[in-house]
Amino acid sequence: MATTASGRSPHPIAFAILIIPFGAMSGYVTVAMAFLCTRFQLTVQDGAVLIASGIFPHVWKFLWAPIADTTLTRKKWYLLSVVGCAVGIAAMSAVPMSRANLHLLQVVIFTANLASTFLGMAVEGLMAHSTPPERRGRVGGWFQAGNLGGNGLGGGAGLWMATNLPSHESPAPWMAGAILGGCFLLGATALRMVPDAKADRRDSGLVRAIAGVAGDMWTMVKSKAGMLCAALCLLPMNSGTATNILGQAEVAAKWGANEDTVALVNGVLNGVISAAGCLVAGELCARLGSKRVYAATAVLLACVSVGMAFAPFTRQNFVIFTLLYVFVVGLSYTAFTGFVLDAIGKSAAATKYNAFASLSNAPISYMGLILAWAQTRFGERGMLLTDAGSNIAGLVVLGMIALAIGRFVRENPRELADAAPV
Repeated sequence: MATTASGRSPHPIAFAILIIPFGAMSGYVTVAMAFLCTRFQLTVQDGAVLIASGIFPHVWKFLWAPIADTTLTRKKWYLLSVVGCAVGIAAMSAVPMSRANLHLLQVVIFTANLASTFLGMAVEGLMAHSTPPERRGRVGGWFQAGNLGGNGLGGGAGLWMATNLPSHESPAPWMAGAILGGCFLLGATALRMVPDAKADRRDSGLVRAIAGVAGDMWTMVKSKAGMLCAALCLLPMNSGTATNILGQAEVAAKWGANEDTVALVNGVLNGVISAAGCLVAGELCARLGSKRVYAATAVLLACVSVGMAFAPFTRQNFVIFTLLYVFVVGLSYTAFTGFVLDAIGKSAAATKYNAFASLSNAPISYMGLILAWAQTRFGERGMLLTDAGSNIAGLVVLGMIALAIGRFVRENPRELADAAPV
């Protein structure tokens, strides 16, 4: 087990600091740039295209994860990618927002988020190699707190700077991106708190090394823990997509929430409260185990949705229930991280983790469409009840899959490994 010079495993706060740029890149695009689109004569659809450009690399990042696993050390990958993120977010804010520059903005956003995928892989590899099993839940909590807190930093603070600093009247609010990029580079000093992790099979050549990583991935997928992880990534539970519907102006107005309320609750406070949920879940996972906490969060999320559905539609309840919702989402993010860390072991950590992270985007995508349809067909109350029902249904199906896998393992011990790879 890798340790620091003192012989102890690194403090989890290091991983929270190191992953902040990953979350901030997403937050700046989805909140700050999306908001600025309509201010500078771009449409809502144009904003959606820019957001999609940032999401695209994260959907397919598992394809290039073996490169991060098999070439440079994790610290070298981090340093290269954090520079790419810093330059990328500065470039995103320096390109004037206009229809003529829409394709250029797409390329810049895609490239910057491509760099952030390698940053995330580097942190995941460092985390997997230096974290003993008994600390995975706590470390996962800090990791997701940094991710979601970074999202609030890039979205909330990024939007504030873009609309208040001297460059705010320009279609290129470059000062916001430059300051955030500087913060990314400053945060890289936290690498000193974490031991490095070597590349997997560095002595075998890249092609053979990638083949070895693929073999590790297949072994992990065949394990009981790997199959359970794949199932929970695809099931409609703990997706947290109701906030995307609640944050739309037409829907929020039903509770009397105006744009300032939505900006505060779905922006800055979202990052703070969800990060707090991550830290709480880290302690819970350390005591109860990630699987139990993940199951419990599905029930809690369903309860919050049901409570919001039947509570009076007031602005106060909008704030209270939305923040409760994102707090529980924070709990689920940490439990997911702990669940996956238990399954992937140390070898090919970036490939394995990002395979599951990519899969986890599936319910976020399809539940967003389902909840939007439910809101149109049945109204806000029906949408919230649909969200609650999906969490309970997903939990029931996951339990059934776990029982089926356990039975198959007992009956076919030579065909399916019953333990996570190491």
